Amino acid sequence: MNILILGSGGRESAFAWKVAQSAHCEKLFIAPGNAGTTQYGTNVNIKVTDFEGIKALVLKEDINLVLVGPEEPLVKGVHDFFLADEQLKNIPVVGPQQEGAQLEGSKDFSKQFMERHNIPTAAYRTFTKDTLQDGLTYLATAGLPVVLKADGLAAGKGVLICLTLEEAQTELTAMLADAKFGEASSRVVVEQFLTGIELSVFVMTDGNSYKILPEAKDYKRIGEGDTGLNTGGMGSISPVPFADAAYMKKVEERVIIPTIEGLKKDGIPYKGFIFIGLMNSNGEPWVIEYNCRMGDPETESVMRRIDSDFVDLLLGVAEGNLNEKEIIISPKTAATVVMVAGGYPGEYLKNKVITGTENVRDSIVFHAGTAMDGNDVITTGGRVLAITTVQDNMFSALQQATADASRIYYDGMYFRKDIGFDLL
Repeated sequence: MNILILGSGGRESAFAWKVAQSAHCEKLFIAPGNAGTTQYGTNVNIKVTDFEGIKALVLKEDINLVLVGPEEPLVKGVHDFFLADEQLKNIPVVGPQQEGAQLEGSKDFSKQFMERHNIPTAAYRTFTKDTLQDGLTYLATAGLPVVLKADGLAAGKGVLICLTLEEAQTELTAMLADAKFGEASSRVVVEQFLTGIELSVFVMTDGNSYKILPEAKDYKRIGEGDTGLNTGGMGSISPVPFADAAYMKKVEERVIIPTIEGLKKDGIPYKGFIFIGLMNSNGEPWVIEYNCRMGDPETESVMRRIDSDFVDLLLGVAEGNLNEKEIIISPKTAATVVMVAGGYPGEYLKNKVITGTENVRDSIVFHAGTAMDGNDVITTGGRVLAITTVQDNMFSALQQATADASRIYYDGMYFRKDIGFDLL
């Protein structure tokens, strides 16, 4: 069958690597893809939100399955676009329809969903420009630190942890009255701050049954020792030592099952991935957020631990028989080290030539922000490459991924050398 992956990051590179191995996959297309995805299929220069362009490609290349990588096309309704089109309606899309994508597209929607279905999450209130005064009053009683979340998609920048009341009130005013994050912060969720260790849990569902994929932990801060500004993610590790069978049983019973059942009760069709961002607080799972797609850079680690045919699972989602499919997960450890551009996550360097990828010994180089310039591979994004290895234990995996990252060079390159050290 012919398969189309939408997206251009490290997550989509890992998807392409895994999909290309499947006996089901005849031709693979990636739109728009990057310099690395050309190893696995054909890149087509179409934006993920150009639905008419995607339609033309799907019809021209006789695409039989579409796998959506990033959240933006899902929140904007790419799945609904397919279902509403006579020529496309029978072509399965893995990724929820617009209503289900609101689990990520609206923080307020997801908090209400959790409250309705008794899913453990932090206490919260939602405010708008019209209720700003109430919000400022509420902050005075909310306890510190406090978390402010822009309701809509803000490119990963819309969550602020405020340590003082003055800071919280200033930021809430900036978000609501001054549109600090544009339309995304026209509503703001004010949330209790949870302490603990974060964990990413990934579920595939056909709307009825589900499969739990390998869990992972990612590292958001730019600096070693988890310091400095938040980024899209500097690395990831899977499995996560504290997420043992007993803990994952709690996650399944208290979070995953109520989420799948809640979607059904609310009449929300959902075929795709649910990414559950959890806080492990004294051994208890609390939901921080939902995403309607796989995480990045966690996907790079997760895909390397799935030993069964991934396209078979995607077909299970599409055809509604996921419960009949087998998932085989490697007991080994996958580690991902993300190499970023100089200056990231602020203004960063671009168009720098990348050399040395051929020197990598025991890792896969998943491309993220790269492009071809003649015969050269150049940097185009903040997160440039994700170096991922699988080894028998965590220490070896971290050592190998870090060593392989040091074999690559481009002007201004940077990566953290302490990914996973908090878990060792």
